Amino acid sequence: MEWLSVVTAAVAPGIALLSYFYLKDRYHSEPIHMVARFFLYGVLLVFPTMVLQRALVLGFGDNPAVFAFGITGTIEEFFKWFILYYAIYKHTVFDEPYDGIVYAVAVSLGFATLENVIYALLNQFSFSALLFRAFLPVSGHALFAVMMGYYMGKAKFGNPKHQSRLLLASLAVPIFWHGTFDYILLQTKTYWIWFIVPVMVYLWVRGIGNVNRANAKSPFRSVRPEEEIEI
Repeated sequence: MEWLSVVTAAVAPGIALLSYFYLKDRYHSEPIHMVARFFLYGVLLVFPTMVLQRALVLGFGDNPAVFAFGITGTIEEFFKWFILYYAIYKHTVFDEPYDGIVYAVAVSLGFATLENVIYALLNQFSFSALLFRAFLPVSGHALFAVMMGYYMGKAKFGNPKHQSRLLLASLAVPIFWHGTFDYILLQTKTYWIWFIVPVMVYLWVRGIGNVNRANAKSPFRSVRPEEEIEI
């Protein structure tokens, strides 16, 4: 039953992070069945994404910059963004800015969780390697999603004149940070930790700030105007 232990260890980080961001919704929690559905959408994205990425590598080669920003960052984040925009953006359950973060994180962690399971089973990772993936790739997917969902929430509930620009940001910003993250891991074989740790700290600080700003704009929150956090 060793494989069961490996699968459990590979799945746990994604579920833990999804629970964390779900519980950060302070004023109007989303239906659990909807969150689970979007987690499943993320799972279903893995295999078609892998096939397309493999085809692009065969066609364009594996130059680190092209692979990180074009093949990995752009393809993965675009598919997640596409699901969010067409399946939830105009849905009635998307009724406050923080909902964008919840559903983006659900899709992204569904993707990251199956990806983690595949890597664990194929590569026979040790516990320390799975711990590494929990703190870096899996949490990275979650933090890229926080940015995507934050800007999508701003696009839906902010000034309509800025909607197109914010929707573009909801795709471009995660692509940039995903590409940067992967490029560091690909290019800095020896001293990567000195580069990736500051990036992760920044992403967490920025992510929590986005969480707080999105919550502060909830229509279900009743506060005095001077207590509002500028979004």
